[in-house]
Amino acid sequence: MPQKLALLGGRPIRTCSFTPWPLFGKAEENRLLRALRTGKWGRLHGPEVAEFERRFAAAHGCKHGIAVANGTVSLRIGLLAAGLRSEDEIIIPPYSFFSTASAVVETNMVPVFADVDLGTFNLDPGAVEAAITPRTCALIPVHFAGQSADMDALMAIAKKRKLFVLEDAAHAHGASYKHRHVGSLGHLASFSFQSSKNLTAGEGGILTTNNYKLAERCRSIQNCGRVPDGLWYEHHIISGNYRLGEFQGAVLNCQLGRLEAQAKRREANGKYLAARLSRLPGVHPQKRPAACTRHSYHLFMLRLEREAFGAPRAAVLEALQAEGIPCSAGYGFSLHRQPFFRHKAFGPFLATAAARLDYRQTHCPNSDLICREQGVWLEQRLFLGPRSDMDDIARAFEKIFENREALNRWSRNR
Repeated sequence: MPQKLALLGGRPIRTCSFTPWPLFGKAEENRLLRALRTGKWGRLHGPEVAEFERRFAAAHGCKHGIAVANGTVSLRIGLLAAGLRSEDEIIIPPYSFFSTASAVVETNMVPVFADVDLGTFNLDPGAVEAAITPRTCALIPVHFAGQSADMDALMAIAKKRKLFVLEDAAHAHGASYKHRHVGSLGHLASFSFQSSKNLTAGEGGILTTNNYKLAERCRSIQNCGRVPDGLWYEHHIISGNYRLGEFQGAVLNCQLGRLEAQAKRREANGKYLAARLSRLPGVHPQKRPAACTRHSYHLFMLRLEREAFGAPRAAVLEALQAEGIPCSAGYGFSLHRQPFFRHKAFGPFLATAAARLDYRQTHCPNSDLICREQGVWLEQRLFLGPRSDMDDIARAFEKIFENREALNRWSRNR
């Protein structure tokens, strides 16, 4: 006889907490105090951000790193640096955080949504091909959850169509594709250091590239339009002060020292859990192509098919939480269904293009299905503990599957 679900009064699988986030210690404290005591708190005068830029870029196979205030502004700077024409189109996935789309609008470009692959959660190259028009100028592939997009296929499309490629690598610190570092695969890449990210200083972002001219443009935009040989009060392009501060640089230098060991632990745990959960009917962990040679597991993603598993997602999530497993459904709806797009609330942007745009006509069934009823997220901190933590997660899923009929009755009668 199966154990009674904790949701229905049984004993939970897990009563202790998972690994907290962020992880920090004396190294961060000492480095912050050192930065504080120098009195050089800004990027222009202190050494911390400059050191971090060099180290992070090198760790991701790039010659140049430009640290900025956050991962939204890094996307916007990247698009500005590309020199694209106003109100041209940029293809993006609908299954991503709002910033992937808002940064496009804030550079006065038109987001065009191409659906994701149902198995990988990443941009589908076939959908990208179908979305290209004479106005298309760029792609933003998102390495969702920390798994690299199909970059060979996307770069081949970009080369054929002469499109700029900006990687959205906000989830993908330390990830690799065919043993090449994510962040070095497109023309330019954007990372985030927001609080939940695998590498964090609370806020922050960085752009990486191997293209000197792109790097110089990004650095100028980040620094009020200044150029290396110009006067201090000489400003060449639309820009602002988007610099990262020295305190964040100090924390990031320490956190970067932790990243490799953490990435290995997440990778091992993520692979193990995926293998266990894939044995259950209707549970589909993120499909991992052979080209993904390291997954950063910012999220552990899976799809839950109600018919095959035998219970609806909402009830399964409540049951998992009652068993002591933190989880969520993720995005409530695809980006093109956000009120921002339905109401075309673009502010001063897209003044001409807005009249011809109707995002209600956008068709991305895979993204919609994941959002509406199938997506399940487990956050990255869960994967920093011992393998026994993965066993607890797997046992919780197994327990819920064994009790699916009771869970269905609870769900119908609640």
